[in-house]
Amino acid sequence: MTTIYPVILSGGSGSRLWPVSRSLYPKQFLPLLSNLPMLVETAKRFPVDLGFALPTIVSNHEHRFMVAQSLQEYKITPRAIILEPCARNTAPAIATATMEIIQHDPEALILALPSDHIIKNQDHFLGAIEKGISAAQDGYLLTFGIQPDKPETGYGYIQKGAPLQNFKGVFKIEKFVEKPSTEAAESYINQGTFSWNSGMFFFSAKHFLEELSSYSPDILRPVKAAVSNARKDMDFIRLDEEEFSNSPSISIDYAVMEQTQKGAVLPVDPGWSDIGSWTSLWEASEKDENGNTLKGDTLVKDVTNSLVFSDDDKLTAVMGVEDLIIVNNDDALLVTTQKCSQDVKAIVNQLIDLKRPEAELHSTVHRPWGTYRTTDAGENYLVKTITVYPGAILSLQYHHHRAEHWVVVKGEATVTKGDDVFTLKENESTYIPLGVTHRLENKGGIPLMMVEVQSGSYLAEDDIVRLEDVYGRRMDKS
Repeated sequence: MTTIYPVILSGGSGSRLWPVSRSLYPKQFLPLLSNLPMLVETAKRFPVDLGFALPTIVSNHEHRFMVAQSLQEYKITPRAIILEPCARNTAPAIATATMEIIQHDPEALILALPSDHIIKNQDHFLGAIEKGISAAQDGYLLTFGIQPDKPETGYGYIQKGAPLQNFKGVFKIEKFVEKPSTEAAESYINQGTFSWNSGMFFFSAKHFLEELSSYSPDILRPVKAAVSNARKDMDFIRLDEEEFSNSPSISIDYAVMEQTQKGAVLPVDPGWSDIGSWTSLWEASEKDENGNTLKGDTLVKDVTNSLVFSDDDKLTAVMGVEDLIIVNNDDALLVTTQKCSQDVKAIVNQLIDLKRPEAELHSTVHRPWGTYRTTDAGENYLVKTITVYPGAILSLQYHHHRAEHWVVVKGEATVTKGDDVFTLKENESTYIPLGVTHRLENKGGIPLMMVEVQSGSYLAEDDIVRLEDVYGRRMDKS
């Protein structure tokens, strides 16, 4: 039986969901609609006992450890985690995964989809995949068209043409349409032949590469070389940076789907949402009797048709408003209207221009070994709370400009300080003088929690000189 290989694209930054989603910890790692991170929800949709291979994840270098940690935490074993050295859009990303998979299975079917979409009706979606198998094996490149329920201007549209003979429910693609005006979107809804472009694709690996060779050979050549010269690094496949960067940055729609004569659309209605804005999250979420979606520590009075999203340890009280988006993060507050929620990315761009850290980082920063959070800062001092995962170890390092005081508040720390190696238990502390080589390790079975007080003339994260690192980091900032 032909195996279906889920290829999950996990390279986005989710900037329209700022301040909860940020470029170094974006929405696919967050539990926005359930208790599971969106990447995990996506990976769990395709059980091996129904004919699916283990998932292949395509991610960028910066997110690699978050991908691995998320999957490991929920006991999901990936078939491969492929690392893009630079962003090149969906066509090169899907092509690299397809090229890597076909080396192991020439008859593979590829199901390529983003990591951050919601599918509420799992059985319906799995049924649609099964319906499309024969057409994919016959050489058609399928996209899943979502049944529209309103004249949405934030999505592209696909018009279906004639039905494909012998493939029930599958249609030739008449045309693709970019994000339309409201008037055009209303016309598409009334015609009844248009679907939303979901960005999910299903095809035979060999037939996709044939079409890519015909219509976008400038992608195929560098991608093929990048995969051929890839190297294994821990649990990751690192594509050759020089070769991959030679590929143009282009979507699969432009590179192949809008040009091929083998394109087909399979209309579906699986309760789909791309959660591309705060309004789309509100639309996909449960609401109270006044049309409000409330998450976290919230209190509302005389509020209608609004989303209030608050940290659990921060009360957000709202009164006498309607049609608002209010997101209260620990270091940022967003207030906008439902109508403007698609434009949140403009705020992120301003933050980037101003070189504000809030564009990229949360106050809790995730590292492969755990997390740290800045709790206080002033002239010549900085206070952090640090959590180290069981079995994790930080790099062997020293600093030119700062000294550090460590206090263990939970768990047990193994400390390297100069030539000494010793253990710190709860309520015990040590001092790391400026310039002294040091390392922190958690050999225990529970998370290690510490308070770190830094003091010195320069306290930025780039004042780290690494001597050894089990995670292969050299140029990263901590």
